[in-house]
Amino acid sequence: MIKRLQNHIAESRYALPVTAVYAVVIWLLGGLLVHQWWLQFACFALSAYFIVLLNNFNALIRIYSRMVSCAFLVLSCMACFLFDNFKGGAAQLCYIVSNVLLFRCYRDEKATGWMFYASICLGLASMLWVQMLYFVPFIWVLTATELSALNHKTLAASLLGLLTPYWLSAGWFVYQQRTAALVDHFAALAQWEPLCDYSHVTWPQVLVFAMTVLLLVTGIVHFWRRSYNDKIRTRQLYAFFMTMALLTIVLLVLQPQHYDVLMRLLIINTAPFAAHFVALTYTKLTNIAFCVIVGLCLFITAYCLWMSSSIF
Repeated sequence: MIKRLQNHIAESRYALPVTAVYAVVIWLLGGLLVHQWWLQFACFALSAYFIVLLNNFNALIRIYSRMVSCAFLVLSCMACFLFDNFKGGAAQLCYIVSNVLLFRCYRDEKATGWMFYASICLGLASMLWVQMLYFVPFIWVLTATELSALNHKTLAASLLGLLTPYWLSAGWFVYQQRTAALVDHFAALAQWEPLCDYSHVTWPQVLVFAMTVLLLVTGIVHFWRRSYNDKIRTRQLYAFFMTMALLTIVLLVLQPQHYDVLMRLLIINTAPFAAHFVALTYTKLTNIAFCVIVGLCLFITAYCLWMSSSIF
C-alpha cells in the first residue's frame, strides 16, 4: 500500500496544530479583533475541543488521525460569514457536547445519567434555537436503533434533561413578568412560513452548502463501500451522523431562514465522513480528489472572506 500526500497529512501529528493556526488566522481576517467576537470565538474553540474528544472517545477513524477535527475546523472556517452569530455558535457547542455524552450510552440501558446530561445540553441548545426540538424524536429513535440504549428509564431521563433548563429559567421569566416570551418561544415551533423561501440566500451560503453536501455524499459512499473494515460500533455511530445530516439537509431546504444554525449542524455531521474518506483512501485518484477538495475549500473560504469581512 503506497502512502500518498493525503495519507501523510492525514496521519501527521502536526495536522491538527497547523489547521488550528489556520483557523485562528481566518478568524482574525474575518474580523475577530475588529468586531471583538471573543464569545463567538470561545464557542468555536470549545466546539473544536469537544470534537477532538468525540473522535478520541469513539475512535471514529481506525488509524491514528486527527482528520475529524481538521475537517470540522476547515469547514467551519469556510462558513466564515457565520462567525458573528453567537447563538448559533453556542447551540453548536451544546449539540457537540450532547453527542459526546450521548455516545457514552452505547449499549448501556442503565446509562440514565449520561442520557440526562446529554439532554440538558439539547435543552440548552433549544433555549437558544427552539427548532432544535425538531430533532429530539429522531435522536430518541437513533438512540434506540443505533446506540441500543433507549428504555423507559433513559427516555424519562431524557425528558427530565430537556425540561431542566426551562424549569430553572421559568422562575426568572415569572419574576420578570415575561411569561409571554416563554410562550412565544415555543410558538415558533409551529411557524413554518415562509416555506422554501430562498430570496435571502446568498452565493457564499450556496457555495458552502454545496461543498459540504458534496463532501458528505462522497464520504457516505466511501464509508458504506468500506464499512466492513470498521467495528460495528463505529458503523452505528456513522449511521447516527448520516441520519442527522440528512435530516438537517431536509430542514435546511424547507426552512433556509435557519441557515445559520442548520449549516453548523450539517458541518458537525459531515466532518467524520470527510475525515474517513481522506484518512482511509490510498489511490492516485483519491489523492487528486483530496488536492481538489483542499483547493476548493481554500477558494470558497477566500471568497466568503472577501464577501463578508469588513477588513477587505
